[in-house]
Parts: sequence; C-alpha cells; structure tokens
Amino acid sequence: MTKDEKFKLVEDFIVEHQQAHYRLAYSYVKNKDNALDIVQESILKALRSVDRLEEVKFLKTWFYRIVVNTAIDFLRKNGRISVMDDEILGTHLPASTDGKADLDLRDAIDELPAVHKTIIILRFFEDLKIDEIAAITGDNVNTVKTRLYAALRKLRVEMGEEYNI
Repeated sequence: MTKDEKFKLVEDFIVEHQQAHYRLAYSYVKNKDNALDIVQESILKALRSVDRLEEVKFLKTWFYRIVVNTAIDFLRKNGRISVMDDEILGTHLPASTDGKADLDLRDAIDELPAVHKTIIILRFFEDLKIDEIAAITGDNVNTVKTRLYAALRKLRVEMGEEYNI
C-alpha cells in the first residue's frame, strides 16, 4: 500500500469516526475546546506519521493510541482541567435516576491513576475489547486485565458497594 493510499484511508477513518475520537478526548479533559484541540493535534500527528502504520487492520488501535497519549500529555502539561460542559456531561455515563451517583462515579474515575482511567474509559465508554485495549496501551492482555480489575476494585471502594459497580 502506498503512502497516499494510507493517507486517504486514515483521512476517511478520522472523518467517519470523529465523534468517537472527540468523546475519547473529552473523557480525559472534560472540556469541549480542549478535547477539540486534542483531536486536532492527534489528527496532525497521525497524518505526519502515516508511514509508521504497518498494517491497515490496526488503524483503529493506532489512532486511539495517538489520541490517548495526546490527551495524557495535555493533562501533564496543563494539569487536570475539570470545566464541564453541561450539554455534553450526560453523554459519557449512563443515565441514572440518582444524579449524585453519576457525579460520584465521574469524580471517582477522574481520581484514578492515568493507566487505570485509560482502561476504564476504553473498556466501558468506548466499548473496546481487552485485546484492543492492550494494543492501544502497548501492554500485554494480562496486564490490561489486572489493571482493569484493580481499577474496578478502587472504584468499588471509592463508591461503596451500594452502587454495585
């Protein structure tokens, strides 16, 4: 596959899945403008490094990894920014009759270490499989499983058993 063909494929993928990329970035920074900046920077990084994409079947995990790393870099540089857009707030967690439970869960997820937060977001909000998460994070499947269970355990402790996470 030529570089131009890869470029076109990446371009089509980005346009087709733009909402998912935005949602992923937003889940880290909780701010519309910052999420858009992260997606834009991720697109630029992807297009500049399209020749490093070895197999087309890994396009999704390759680009998600770029978005996740860009979001984590943004948080490291700018600290945790938690300005929440109300109109988008409800799109990231399932609706609940108890609004307090949703806010508690959001806060608990935000307090997780970056590696745990990444796995929770990719597994439950982006609905990715364990092996896809392993490819995105660069870890082996068993490491991802261990971190997922550790993150869920921390959320249970933080939220209390009454929420049945």
